[in-house]
Amino acid sequence: MPSLRETFPVWAKIGFLSFGGPAAQIGLMHREIVEERGWLSEQQYLNALSFCMLLPGPEAMQLATYSGWRMHGVLGGLLAGLMFVLPGAAVVLALAVTYVTYGDLPVLQAAFLGIKAAVLIVLAQALIKVARKGLRGVAHWVLAGLSFAALFFFALPFPLVIAVAGLWGFATARAADGQPVAVQVPASTTLRTVLIWLAVWIIPLAVVGLLAGDLFLQIGLFFSKLAVVTFGGAYAVLAYMAQDAVQGQGWLSAAEMLDGLGLAETTPGPLILVTEFVGFMAAVRPDGVVNLWLGVAGAGVALWATFAPCFLWVFVGAPYIDWLGSKARLSAGLAAISAAVVGVIGNLSVWFALHVLFAVVHESRVGVLHLWWPDLASVDWRVVLLAAVAAVLLLALKRGVVLTLAVCAVGGVLLG
Repeated sequence: MPSLRETFPVWAKIGFLSFGGPAAQIGLMHREIVEERGWLSEQQYLNALSFCMLLPGPEAMQLATYSGWRMHGVLGGLLAGLMFVLPGAAVVLALAVTYVTYGDLPVLQAAFLGIKAAVLIVLAQALIKVARKGLRGVAHWVLAGLSFAALFFFALPFPLVIAVAGLWGFATARAADGQPVAVQVPASTTLRTVLIWLAVWIIPLAVVGLLAGDLFLQIGLFFSKLAVVTFGGAYAVLAYMAQDAVQGQGWLSAAEMLDGLGLAETTPGPLILVTEFVGFMAAVRPDGVVNLWLGVAGAGVALWATFAPCFLWVFVGAPYIDWLGSKARLSAGLAAISAAVVGVIGNLSVWFALHVLFAVVHESRVGVLHLWWPDLASVDWRVVLLAAVAAVLLLALKRGVVLTLAVCAVGGVLLG
């Protein structure tokens, strides 16, 4: 087993090269720490991956944290997790500053038009992949459809949809538990770990909220709540943010949300770094006047609230991996949540598509129904064309996300 110092350049390499979303990042880590160096066995890596898929938040970042913890305890987990996040976070912050400072230039607006069109196909691709993995029968298909309807037509809160799906799966589980597995860590140790990492997570956010004002307290609370309920990866996070940060809080527009997603897609690190962009946009324009320092502070609060809980989940749950895997009802509840996430991402995809393809989208309420419909005459033919190009590159030719975004950005400039 290597020393902690010897692992640093490897975790740094993974952090700087982790483009392409969770699947590519998980594959990169597998090659680096299993195939090439043998730091974890194949079975250890797969067990860790299964564990991290059960957690809310970014599974690839949590897999890196667990891998570091497995080798060197808490310090190893912190090193691996932070190196996975910090390079991408620095890039996203720089791009957010550039976006606010120069985003009104015609050439950048045209480039972002192409990026938005490509992101629509990225979301469609994610929906297809998640559906293949998460829908394991008729009941799961029905659950995905009901989740979509609950969000799109009834505007029900995202956490409520996820909670109901999990409870339904838990209550209807048919399989019996597997072979009993003993827990190897004392309850007192688990409790101490919970208290320490709850304090690490909550106390800094509370202090910032008290000193900096209500907006920063709202940002901390918003992303902390998001960190608890967002099972299903970054695209489930986006669905929640689109419902609340855009429509409820009014921190940014749907177009800006898509721009932020496009920026996060082009950077290393977890896609959930888009939360940093949202935190930046929430704080950067107090009273309509741009203040970059407040934006940086908002980004920092969002980052802390997003990623500090990840260390809590991993450090508390890691000793219980085998025990969790033996519980049939828990596994069924998590499978139901995965099915509901398909409907969540479907809602996100349709909502974004309406706001990108059409300049005018109407919204109304009829009783409990919440309806959206576009003005068909306001369709943007450039978005349709660039989305078709992205579909060919991503779905037909199997090209990478970064290349697709770059091609569509150039196409947006040429068509603009």
